[in-house]
Amino acid sequence: MTTSDVRAETNGQIAVTTDGMARVSGRRPIDLQRSAGRLLKTSVEKFYDAEVDIDWDSPWLPDKAWFPEHRLSLYGTGLWNRLSEEQKIDLGKHELVSILSFGIYAENLLSMALLRLNTTGDLVDNKALYALAEVGDESRHSTMFARLIAKTGIPPYKLPPGFLSLAKILHFVPLGPSIQGATLLIEEILDRAQREAMNDERLQPQVRQLMKIHVLEEARHITFARSELVEGMRSRGRISRAWHRGVLAVVANLSYPILINPKLYRAVGVHPVRGFLACQFGPHYRENLQFMSEPMIRFFDEAGMMEGRFTMFLWRLTRSLPDDIARR
Repeated sequence: MTTSDVRAETNGQIAVTTDGMARVSGRRPIDLQRSAGRLLKTSVEKFYDAEVDIDWDSPWLPDKAWFPEHRLSLYGTGLWNRLSEEQKIDLGKHELVSILSFGIYAENLLSMALLRLNTTGDLVDNKALYALAEVGDESRHSTMFARLIAKTGIPPYKLPPGFLSLAKILHFVPLGPSIQGATLLIEEILDRAQREAMNDERLQPQVRQLMKIHVLEEARHITFARSELVEGMRSRGRISRAWHRGVLAVVANLSYPILINPKLYRAVGVHPVRGFLACQFGPHYRENLQFMSEPMIRFFDEAGMMEGRFTMFLWRLTRSLPDDIARR
């Protein structure tokens, strides 16, 4: 992937590249083995090694930010207006660490689900082999996230034990559309944000390169999860589909609020509770969730994961739905 492939700018705003994005129809039948075979091939052809492809030895640049300012959780709030420029940059640094910390947890949980998929399948077919290849990718991504966190000098933001215990329940949920949907929920919202950030020359070079690597390799993972979800919904009965739709909607309501750990607000002199409330009820919270979630939500809608009054009620609570879907 060349610089020209991923860089674009329009009207002063950083454009979001669509290069390499998953193109999976939510309703068209899919040959999973053939798709997995293609993904195995691209896993070898399009590959980065963060150990050598990120310049870990170079110092941080003092004039560069850590995350696009307009995507920060307090942006546009009264608290934001009271922060100094230095505090605003520092907030971005801590929010990046929080998101990467969450990413490590999420990719570990995803790897466990992939290993379950491998052991319940044929062991040697394309699906099983790709599941193992993806576990390798996720391990390298977690290592990459951990190295960048360590380089910032900020301790990782750990999830509360209660959330971890709740997350472990997912191991007892039958493999199927809800598990693949939860995978997409994490991967696609981060993918969308990173596709914008990696094009932003105002950010630290190491951060942009990390996001570029993650976007390139997560495109394969998103394609695989989407394909599995579509086939899972097609092969299940009405009651099973309703169960998986409900589980995914519940997971969405639990996942969105914990991307940003409220403890980080102390770093800029804001009480965690006050910062959390300002974030949740700020003027840009819904806008940012809609931006990060729209491609994923539209795919879920096409694949039948948004059907049913109770399901839609739960999704509306997340405030992530595009306006046209939310009004239905």
